[in-house]
Amino acid sequence: FRHDSIPAGIAAIQQLGTANDFTVTATEDATAFTPQNLATYEAVVFLSTTGDVLNDTQQNALKGYVDGGGGFVGVHAAADTEYDWPEYEDLVGAWFQSHPAIQEARLTTEDHVHPATAHLDDTWTRTDEWYNYRSNPRGDVHILQSLDESSYSGGEMAGDHPITWCHPQQDGRSFYTGLGHTIESFADPDFRQLLLGGIQYAAGAVEADCSSTGDPGPGGDSAEAEAYTSSSGVQSAPHAAASGGATLGYIDDGDWAGYSSLDTAGATAFSATVSSAGAGGTIEIRSGSAAGPLLGSVDVAPTGGWETFTEVTTTLTAGTGPLFLRFTGGAGALFDVDRFTLTRAPATEDEGSSDVHLFYYPWYGTPEGPAGSWRHWQQGGHTPPASIGADLYPKLGPYDSGDIAGAVDQHMEWVQRSGAGVIVYSWWGQGSYEDGLAGDVMDAAARHGIEVAWHIEPYTGRTAASVVDDIADLEGKFGDHPAFYRDAAHGDRNAYYVFESLRIQDWSALDAVKDTAIVLAQTTDTTKVAHFGGIYTYDGIAGATAPGWKQAGDYAKANGLVWAPSVAPGYIDDRAVPGNTTPTLGRADGASYDRQWNNALDPAIGGDPTWVSVTSFNEWHEGSSIEPAASDPPPGHGYETFEGAYGKTGAAAETAYLDRTAYWTDRFEQRRG
Repeated sequence: FRHDSIPAGIAAIQQLGTANDFTVTATEDATAFTPQNLATYEAVVFLSTTGDVLNDTQQNALKGYVDGGGGFVGVHAAADTEYDWPEYEDLVGAWFQSHPAIQEARLTTEDHVHPATAHLDDTWTRTDEWYNYRSNPRGDVHILQSLDESSYSGGEMAGDHPITWCHPQQDGRSFYTGLGHTIESFADPDFRQLLLGGIQYAAGAVEADCSSTGDPGPGGDSAEAEAYTSSSGVQSAPHAAASGGATLGYIDDGDWAGYSSLDTAGATAFSATVSSAGAGGTIEIRSGSAAGPLLGSVDVAPTGGWETFTEVTTTLTAGTGPLFLRFTGGAGALFDVDRFTLTRAPATEDEGSSDVHLFYYPWYGTPEGPAGSWRHWQQGGHTPPASIGADLYPKLGPYDSGDIAGAVDQHMEWVQRSGAGVIVYSWWGQGSYEDGLAGDVMDAAARHGIEVAWHIEPYTGRTAASVVDDIADLEGKFGDHPAFYRDAAHGDRNAYYVFESLRIQDWSALDAVKDTAIVLAQTTDTTKVAHFGGIYTYDGIAGATAPGWKQAGDYAKANGLVWAPSVAPGYIDDRAVPGNTTPTLGRADGASYDRQWNNALDPAIGGDPTWVSVTSFNEWHEGSSIEPAASDPPPGHGYETFEGAYGKTGAAAETAYLDRTAYWTDRFEQRRG
């Protein structure tokens, strides 16, 4: 479907540009979406786009552009676009679901300060095509306008119907309005001003508060008092000294203001910036309605002038429902209210997912570090630090795995950023270098809320019986450590991945630990998993096609086993193993990683995983790491970089795979409910 209002929309935006000193390029050529070309613009407008308009490379370019500081504006059917690109929903805010016939409806202005809506009255009645959305974006975006579903027929969002919103998008900005279906919209001065304010915000030409509506910030919710959603008697009053240049003013005895997006639940205190050249009075904090339960009150004394501000505060009793402020006092103007805050108990930091596990390698060393010599970096005959046995170069440079306060602590911060809650520690037997570092690495993990599972590597002399002894040894040394991973969903058992488990034919010795440990075999051959408690794959290339995944997952589910397929961003070991003929898997700017995650999370392909394991956090030799890689590695060695990953460039690309892991981790958790 192509909207016949598009030409009118283009003309309107061009006219706004001429009148407000910005140039406009109109195009329907998707090849314009390259990092280099987008970098020449301050904002991109999707004007009633519909369907699939960008390929994977172009999508990554747009996302990288906005995340890196650019602006995005979506108008009307921009929400009816790119359904096969999951991140587009985050960019636009919500996807289109349905719409009734074109008709008149009443909109409520929820923000009287944002440049897109500052010119509007409390309500605005107009005719348009009113979209319902697949999800309610409130809590994820900053709502500027909502629809009053009682004013028209066909609203399907249970009475809370956002229609215009904005939000930060990493370092960039996004604005969307569901208005603009009709040709007449683009001749409407109020709609044109709304569109102009949205473009100017997205382009970074004007400042605006686009923090999430109804989503508590650290310690509480703050709002401009003039950004009310319902009121009696009050108005927005311009004040140069006020936050946002305006206050809630013209307050007389008995007036009130309501804030439908601010819930009083959990609020413990109220504070406000006020001024008064009048009689002063009292602010009553109520819940549910202007006559609802009184949670607290605070007196406002004259401050000596309308431009002289002070702060007042009071504690609150428990309440539920939206916030209402009621004002009482004597005759005449009482006071003005600028910005206010509902204080809540500090939010706890989100924990990483205990079902996403990153393979972690603590085998590196440097002459200056605790190892006292180069370990692993020299693999393939290289001479560190400039030349190392890897096709990518770490952002940290060649580091020592014993540098706990430096490299390892930074690793745990990055693991935390990835959304994963567990590292799978590469362990090479009792008394090994890695065994000696385990306690210190676990201490660092615990400081960041990360847990540690174990990767039992094929050390010399490994047998089924020795693995049972290893499990007892690790349990004895670290079983009481706060970072020692135990899966609450599986009887608080700890986890041991056995690399190259097929080297050993008889694993019956594992029966001795099956009640206390989950031991995973590395295979998809279900005839080789007797006595094991789970299955994983590790292979960084196989995830692209997922051979045997569905069958392995179904078998695991039917037999009470853990299924933990492994996903990887790519694989290349040319520098670590010169002359090796092992196939490689290019990263394709992130498309390879996405393909493997999609395979893992698609029940028809991935077999409904219990956990997802990631190959790897930092296996640099095989080029599978999500650990940040330097964007400016030593020249002359042919190193690859993450340049272009998910549309990111330069230093911003260094953390691209951490952030993408967080994205997929979130989708995994959502799918699991």
